[in-house]
Amino acid sequence: MASTLTPKERMAIPRQAMPEQPPDVRRRNFDEVPLGYTDELAIREAQRCLQCKKPACVDGCPVNVAIPQFIDRIAEHDFEGALQVILQTNSLPAVCGRVCPQESQCEKNCVLAKRGDAVAIGRLERFVADHVRIRLMRGEKAPLPPCAPPAGAPKIAIVGSGPAGLTCAADLLAAGYNVTLFEALHEPGGVLVYGIPEFRLPKAIVKAEIQALVKRGLQIVTNAVIGRLYTIDDLLTEEGYAAVFIGTGAGTPKFLKIPGENLNGVYSANEFLTRVNLMKAYLPDAETPIVRGKRVAVFGAGNTAMDAARTALRIGADEVYIMYRRSRAEMPARAEEIHHAEEEGIKFEFLVNPISFTGNERGWLQSVRCERMQLGEPDESGRRRPVRIPGSEFDTPISVAIVAVGTESNPLIRQTTPDLPVNKWGYIVTDAEGRTSKRSVYAGGDIVTGAATVIEAMGAGKRAAKAIIHDLQQGA
Repeated sequence: MASTLTPKERMAIPRQAMPEQPPDVRRRNFDEVPLGYTDELAIREAQRCLQCKKPACVDGCPVNVAIPQFIDRIAEHDFEGALQVILQTNSLPAVCGRVCPQESQCEKNCVLAKRGDAVAIGRLERFVADHVRIRLMRGEKAPLPPCAPPAGAPKIAIVGSGPAGLTCAADLLAAGYNVTLFEALHEPGGVLVYGIPEFRLPKAIVKAEIQALVKRGLQIVTNAVIGRLYTIDDLLTEEGYAAVFIGTGAGTPKFLKIPGENLNGVYSANEFLTRVNLMKAYLPDAETPIVRGKRVAVFGAGNTAMDAARTALRIGADEVYIMYRRSRAEMPARAEEIHHAEEEGIKFEFLVNPISFTGNERGWLQSVRCERMQLGEPDESGRRRPVRIPGSEFDTPISVAIVAVGTESNPLIRQTTPDLPVNKWGYIVTDAEGRTSKRSVYAGGDIVTGAATVIEAMGAGKRAAKAIIHDLQQGA
């Protein structure tokens, strides 16, 4: 049993690799790339945990999952007990286990990381969530949190069904509130369904996590654009909600602002990924059109750029290039995503910057003109600033361009809520707990911070739920 292992014996166990689809197979399908741990692999990996008395890994988790405790349950073969521990603070474990940057958060703080490989915390979290989900699919009994709130409980409105909104909703449900979630699109999940590809986060996983909340009493209204269907003030007055949490994310794409960006075949990463992920444009019978270029260039080097490049490959591209104005060392994408992209044949062009697109007489993209760059002094992000090299321009023939250089807030809510405070970038201003200066209105996630990670948005949702509960109890 795990409890009989000495620290020396635990440290001698190597980190357990997760089986994956071979690159030459997965590059042409949308099936999930990592296949998950078996029971045996999960137990062996869990046995590596030293069960530190002061676990730094928990400090690195934005939602403060009791990591040693759930891993100890796995080591003792108690997978349902492990899930119960996780669900105390994390309502989306199957999602977090797949897309959270554990290497820069919980696993970064793992004691084992100082001398070798950290415990695979994210993979173990995924394993536990998947194990119980599969049991439920088979009709077996599995542990679930408390169900619907009592009749007459105060009503809370959640605007946006991404990770911040879902987490806030889960914590409010657990506290006994009636929660209604308003989603502008036809499917709930926010960036989890429109932004992250199927091969990285299967939509069935997101749907299962959301359905678990519905079983606990969450009400979801789709095709509900707040600012059009209702304003924030409408929700508080005419609709009778005691509080409103805004978690609409930062889904408005930024562009390069160069000539030719309006040509056919030039996409924002948001539009490209939404067409494929949410509207299933990759399926043969899909009604959503998408240009399937044979030579594709993606501009940017974050996780969204990796997602777009790997998606373009899967829908038929012969060659896909990541074009980035800095060097490899400055790439913001997760190391795992870069590694998977390289394995699948994505090509990387560093220190290049697009300056114009050229099309044919029918308005279709044909090529991109770029210039070479060199790195100068660090800018406000801490990364070395790219500086153009005069006379270094060159042309590259492409049929599709995907712009993945960031996002910003949608202006609709702030335009229809004039007394809602925003900063110069249009993001909502809150205190550390998610309170805005507008009474009974809270916000969190990317709509407050700008584009960040799923787990950071979840942490913001948790803090806001706690603030809402406190304020309603105090009559604030």
